[in-house]
Formats: sequence, structure tokens, C-alpha cells
Amino acid sequence: MGAVTLMRTPAETALAQAFEAAKGKLPGDRDARVKAFNDFIEVGLPHRRVEAFKYTDLRAAFREAAPFAPRPTPEQARTAAAGAKGFGETGALVVTLVDGHVVTEGSELADLPEGVEITTITEAHGVGHTLLDHLSPVPLARENPVYQLNSAFMTDGVVIRIAATIAVERPIHLRFVTTGAFATATRTLVVVEEAASVILLESHEGPDGAAAQLNDVVEFVVGDRAKVCHVRLNAEGSEAVALSTVTARLGEAVSFDSLNVVWGAALSRHQVYLAFAGERSLARINGATMVKGRQHADSTLVVDHGALHCTSRELFKTVIDGEGTGVFQGKIIVQPHAQKTDGRMMSASLLLSEGGTMNNKPELEIFADDVQCAHGATSGQLDEDLLFYIMARGIPKAEAESLLVQAFLGEAIEGVECEAARDALIAGVESWLKAR
Repeated sequence: MGAVTLMRTPAETALAQAFEAAKGKLPGDRDARVKAFNDFIEVGLPHRRVEAFKYTDLRAAFREAAPFAPRPTPEQARTAAAGAKGFGETGALVVTLVDGHVVTEGSELADLPEGVEITTITEAHGVGHTLLDHLSPVPLARENPVYQLNSAFMTDGVVIRIAATIAVERPIHLRFVTTGAFATATRTLVVVEEAASVILLESHEGPDGAAAQLNDVVEFVVGDRAKVCHVRLNAEGSEAVALSTVTARLGEAVSFDSLNVVWGAALSRHQVYLAFAGERSLARINGATMVKGRQHADSTLVVDHGALHCTSRELFKTVIDGEGTGVFQGKIIVQPHAQKTDGRMMSASLLLSEGGTMNNKPELEIFADDVQCAHGATSGQLDEDLLFYIMARGIPKAEAESLLVQAFLGEAIEGVECEAARDALIAGVESWLKAR
């Protein structure tokens, strides 16, 4: 019996052709790119029969492969940067990427604060920057097909270094702006050295009606006793397919907070791979998702406890209107030597319509005996008693519902340290509710 030949979809064929044409021109280690693409194409775009993508069929979502975006002209970059909203005025140090390319227009890459180093991925590869040794810090992520595809096509992005003991006063804001039906593959590496602290904001936006295909990866390597606050906003256009991955490797006594807020894109999948590599660290991973119409939003995370006395808290809130679909997949792994682990994971969803769907799949894999771990998932409608109580005080029903939804999502958002970013997120929630 002959060997079985896997049939490629039109999108997979187009990706293979695009990689063959581009692999000699892209920056960095060509062999590593080839391996990443070969690993990806061996299995292809994941589908429902792949357990990790049971609820998010990317083979069905990618009927065709969009062309990778060319570098914008200075005029195109200026126009895109000027029209970007992001978090509004936060006083942050801004780095703008247009169609997956770092641009000087709308960016502050000169006169950086003391202890802050920012360079593009392309420049870093060109000089063989030693920080690139920190790429792909979490081994589990390397097995993920979305991550493999990003590793193969990685075109641009930034490398950020925060020097030891430096507390960066201004947030750093990465603005990702898409202008059309392009594909992008960006990689950001953030190395936070010992006892340093930083707030990193990410905003992703694009025009409605443009079927963009986005694949963005942000990686953190956090040194001992460092502190990181990370806030990500998906405000992509109505036809976009937005794939994103966050990986983080934490040293000893680290405080790491990450929040992903979603109200954009036709289909989104946000993945988090977090590894505790040092003792007594704390990680809080939150999500606040709002979907309507036929939007589909997937939050998937793997938290790998590989060190003693570490604590993780995961809280994901999802609000579903119309025929929207929400997905939460969370896994906490406790390695045999990770005694005294404290891990708690919760997904809560609010269904505002009869046609909405929520898929929950929380998991625990525990190989140690002296631990405290728990997970839970709930789905329900607005509390009728609370709604009646508010309306009885003269508040119209629509406003009463909005107040309850804001309170529901607020638990995930209220911990954002940057006040201006927190206010922008709350305003975005209010706008989404008003548009119902």
C-alpha cells in the first residue's frame, strides 16, 4: 500500500507558494523558518478534528490566503497612523506598525527613556542582536500551528529591552493598524530584566469590510522580581480573522498581569502560553470579550507551573449577543516538582440573546500532591431580579441592562494600572452596549 498523500486546501497551497517565494528574503535564521513551516504544513490548517481547535475551525475560516502586505509608503503610513484610535491619549511612548511593518510615522523610536531599548526585528536580525536568543521562550507554544505559521512568515515587529531595576514611567503602546485585506505576521519580544517594571499596551484595529488575516505574537521574558502589566485590545474590522499569541516565561518573584479585551474581528483566537520558571511568582491572566451578530471569539490558554510556591489566577468574562459564539479553553499544568502551587481558573459568560453560543473547556493536569487548584465555568442570562430592582428606580430597561453588563465585565478590566487605558476600555464597552 502506497504512502498517504494529504490533500492541501487552496489556502494551504497558496501559503506554501508564498513561503517558497519569500523565505530567501525574510530576515533571520532561514533554517528555523523552514522548519517552522514544514512543521505547520505537515498537519496544515487546524480543523474541528484537532482537539485544541475543536470549537474554532481555521481550515473553514481560511478558504483563501490573503497576500502578505507590502511595506507602506511614508504617505500611507502617515495617513494610517493619523487615523488610528487605539487607547486614545494615554501619554504612552508609541510604536506604530502599519500592515505588519514598523513605521517611523507615528512612532517614538528616538530619545527613549533611560534603560529602554527598542529596535525592530529586522534590524535585530541584521546585527545578530543577542536578545534574539530569547525568542520562543515557552516550548509548548512551538507545537502550536498558529505559532508555527507566525515563525515561518515573521516579517517585522520590535524587540524591547527594559534594563535591570528600571521602572518605566510611561506606558509603551504598540499600535497595530491594518489598512486592507492583507495578511500579517508580526513578532514582538519584550525582555524585562531583574527588578524592572513596565506597562505594555497593544491596540489592533482595521477597517470594516476588509478580510484581513492577522497573526501576531508577543513574547515576554521576565527576570527575577520584575513587574509587567500587559493590556491588549482587539478592535479589528468586521471581516478580519485575527490570530494572536502571547507567551511569557517568568523568573523568581515576578508579578505578571495580562488582559485581552475583544470586541473586533469576525473571528478571533487569542492564545496564551505562560511558564513559571522561578519560585514565588504571581500571574493574573484576564479576558473581557464582547461578540454580536455572527462574531466568533476564542480564548485559549495553557499555564505551566514548573516552580515552587507560584500562584496563577485566570478570569475570563464573555458577553454574547445575536448569534455570536464564545470559546474558552484553559489548562493549568502542575509539574511534579511544583509543590505549593495555587492555581484558580474561571470562565463566566453572559448570554443576551437566545441565539448565542458559549463553549467552555477548563482543564487541570496535576502531577504534584501539595497544591491548591480549581476551575469553574458558568453561563447564564441577566439576573431578572437585579434588572427589576434597577428598573424600579426609574432607570429604563436598556440602561439597566447596560449597567449590569458593565459590572459583569468590570471585574476583569478594573485591575488595569494605566488609568487612561482603563477609561478607554470602559468607554469602548459603553459604546458597544449603545450600538446593540
